[in-house]
Amino acid sequence: MEDDVSVRVAVRIRPQIPREIIDMCQLCTSVTPGDPQIRLGSDKYFTYDYVFDIGETQEIVYSTCVESLMNSALEGYNATILAYGQTGSGKTYTMGSGFDVDLKPEQIGIIPRAIEHLFNGIHEIINNAQMNGVPPPEFKISTQFMELYNEELIDLYNPVYNKNYSYKIQEDQYGSIQVKGITTRTVVSVEDTLQCLRLGALSRTTASTQMNTQSSRSHAIFTIHVKQQKLITDQDDSNGIETLTAKFHFVDLAGSERLKRTGATGDRAKEGISINCGLLALGNVISALGDKSKKASHVPYRDSKLTRLLQDSLGGNSKTAMIACISPSDRDFMETLNTLKYANRARNIKNKVCINQDKSIRTISQLKQQIAQLQLELIEYKQGKRIIDEDGIETVNDMFYENTMLQDEVNNLRTRIKVMQETIDNLTLKNTQLLSEKAMGHWIESDKGHVTDMVQEYVKEIEDLKTRLMEANITCDHLKKQINKFRESSSLRNSLDREIPSLIEEARRKLEKEKDILTRSITEIYSDENNSEDDSESEEKEYKTKLNDELISLTNDIDMKQKLIDELELSQRRMHTMKQHYEEKLLQLQTKIKTTQDERDKMLNSYSTQPDQSDTIKKIKDEYSRKITDMQKELRKLQVAQKEHSRLLKMHNQNENQLKAYKNELLEMKRAKVKVINKMKEESQRHRETESRRLREIAQLKKESRKNENMIRSMEAQNRIKEQVLKRKQEEVSILRKIQRSKYGTRNKGVSYFEKDAKIKWRKLENSINNITLNKRGITEQEIRMENLLEKREALGKELEILEEKRTQLRKKFQDTGVLDGYIEDIQENLNYIQEKINETQQNVMEIEDYQDSTDTINVQDVFSSIYHVDEAKYLIDKLLAMTLSKSHAVAQSDARLKENDAMLQVLKQENHLRGQLLDHILHSDHLMLANQMTTSSTTTNTGSNESSRSESPDVTQYSSDSISQNSGRSKVRRRTTAAKEMLYGLHT
Repeated sequence: MEDDVSVRVAVRIRPQIPREIIDMCQLCTSVTPGDPQIRLGSDKYFTYDYVFDIGETQEIVYSTCVESLMNSALEGYNATILAYGQTGSGKTYTMGSGFDVDLKPEQIGIIPRAIEHLFNGIHEIINNAQMNGVPPPEFKISTQFMELYNEELIDLYNPVYNKNYSYKIQEDQYGSIQVKGITTRTVVSVEDTLQCLRLGALSRTTASTQMNTQSSRSHAIFTIHVKQQKLITDQDDSNGIETLTAKFHFVDLAGSERLKRTGATGDRAKEGISINCGLLALGNVISALGDKSKKASHVPYRDSKLTRLLQDSLGGNSKTAMIACISPSDRDFMETLNTLKYANRARNIKNKVCINQDKSIRTISQLKQQIAQLQLELIEYKQGKRIIDEDGIETVNDMFYENTMLQDEVNNLRTRIKVMQETIDNLTLKNTQLLSEKAMGHWIESDKGHVTDMVQEYVKEIEDLKTRLMEANITCDHLKKQINKFRESSSLRNSLDREIPSLIEEARRKLEKEKDILTRSITEIYSDENNSEDDSESEEKEYKTKLNDELISLTNDIDMKQKLIDELELSQRRMHTMKQHYEEKLLQLQTKIKTTQDERDKMLNSYSTQPDQSDTIKKIKDEYSRKITDMQKELRKLQVAQKEHSRLLKMHNQNENQLKAYKNELLEMKRAKVKVINKMKEESQRHRETESRRLREIAQLKKESRKNENMIRSMEAQNRIKEQVLKRKQEEVSILRKIQRSKYGTRNKGVSYFEKDAKIKWRKLENSINNITLNKRGITEQEIRMENLLEKREALGKELEILEEKRTQLRKKFQDTGVLDGYIEDIQENLNYIQEKINETQQNVMEIEDYQDSTDTINVQDVFSSIYHVDEAKYLIDKLLAMTLSKSHAVAQSDARLKENDAMLQVLKQENHLRGQLLDHILHSDHLMLANQMTTSSTTTNTGSNESSRSESPDVTQYSSDSISQNSGRSKVRRRTTAAKEMLYGLHT
């Protein structure tokens, strides 16, 4: 399953280097606290996923941007981290792809940290598997290190460049980009991997430029391949090996640079051009992927080998993070702005990522599922659930559902028989117990006396009630199991009355299940009947209605009889319960009577041997009389219960007879129901055969109709082809006629529609070209102005540094520094003014950029793609040719004027040089004092002229002129006959 994941973009601001601080460069960037937002200039804001301000450590950068990507690589996802920015912005330092033996631990870059994280994660996965008792996965790690130098791939593990051999970039069968022939090294530890990184870093191409003493002259890509195999268990308990692969690209791009600033010449200039071409192609790819209006356009991956190598990372199967490294100095304002815009476009790129799982494992799993499904279908065919009719259509057999319904009914009847058999067994056992207990009670008849006869009667009654008590207790235990913690009420009768509704409800639910099965069978029959057409015969409808009514009547009778049977069964169970209850009571009374008899005999025997015990015997008789009275009361209660039990026994016999009658009736009704269902199935089968015959006839008619429609479509297609050919011929004839008329000057005076449309398109195209040109020219002018201001600021900074050193020396000598303090204040004010102009220029550049982004300029390619007529194309080509010639002529004139100005400048420089030589000769020939005075004035004048050429401030010019006037006021020199200015101007004239 593929997921859409956006490219994550981070911006890292490097600290200012000492050279920038010496040149008095100001900060042009700031970070919003708490938000991933960066401000450029005064009011231009950019928002990214992560922003790292000056001073953020390497560890924070790694944990924020790269740690999650490495975890994803261990899970089987591809990942890419790439660093982009101008030259000298800290890309190689951030990535850690350089080789520096003196690097501190906190300065280690992303790649060494990722290597350590990778192997720690592998050890953790293996340890967790061993702790869980699971076979640990096997890992295989390999690395590649290559660079793209002047659009040529170089293997950094084998840096000997062979011009006759070139590495090929190609896609494998799964669409992944591979480099054929590149060296791959297998590693097993952190040390091995770092050694491979050092080996490749030493072979990388670097050189020194004016902006960076160790500048990378190539794009470097360090790749780690992770392959893991683990044992998995399928649903059918079969084992298989799952293979996951992932590749992690660490891309250190070479920095964009300007030849004017780097001062590159020769090979360095060629390298810079190649670097900028690759970054331009990368920018075009990012624009095509990130611009929502160009989603359907072509993505130019093949314009450069760099974009071809990064095809997976940009818009492909990879989780990608981009770190844009920028400089905070206002000297690099334009490069910083372009980098931020570049990174902002990259945020809109969506990659489709998925786990790189071995396709064979997935295919085997799918095939196993398909086999299981087919086996299930085969079983259903063997069981008769699925059948194929005469037309080859798969249908469900009705006999299967009928058998299922009958099997459910049989299972229900078996359950009921089992319950009834258990009831019969319990009744038989209890009857046997009653007979045996009755036989055991005959010994009481041999006793004589009033007490003995009375006890004998009690025993008989107790034996009779005992049976009832046992029945009641058994029933009570059974009900206690069915009902959770049911409390026995004071009266057994009330208890049974409360239990009857719940038992009836349970029986009703069972009947509802049987009715649902019957309803499903009827619904299937109805569904088969509903497939018939509306024009079926009326006799069939009447017959089916009659059968349905008869079936409904039988179903209702069955339901009613079933309810009666259930109620009778409930009454039988109630009788058994009462019987058990009475048996238990009788047992208790028998035990109590036996105990009383034993006590009586024991007491009588003990007192019969002692004389004069009449009082004691009387007390004993009274006590036993009281006990007998209590027993008589209890006996009367039991007699009442015995009468109730006798009445219930009669009802029980009646209910048994009625139950047998109802069962016989129910059996007859079910037989009648089966007959009705069989009749309905026969009728449905006959109707399906008729319907099948009609469907075959309809299919034949449809087949003929489709055949006729195909013939009609074929004829219409032939007709359309002929019409198109005819139309094309007519257009050709029309074009030839127009050409013929144009040759003989018979062109119409009116302007055709396509000419008007072409003029409209040309106006749009011309306006778009002019707007783009004006924006480009405006940005270029602002850049030139900014460069001039930066040069002036640098010169004033150096002059200020010299003056401050002189002031320091004068203060050490305790001399007056008032004049130097004034000079320093003037220079500082001039520097502040120049800084304001620089800020203003930066603001102008951003306003032009914003206007260019917000203006809805017409795309030139879109205009050309909307051309549908040859004359429109000719018209636009003519206009473009005329514009090109006009612009070329204007450029040629500008070049000619520029050459003339250069020539005049050279002449002026030569004359100025001659003037300087003549002035030096005059100043050193006659008067030393005059020479000193003129030298001082000339120096001050030259300084003021230089400052005025570098600055737009009027303060500098005033400062220079004032200094000249002061110096000239201090020294008065006698003038000779001919002055130097007169001689110079005389030469000029």
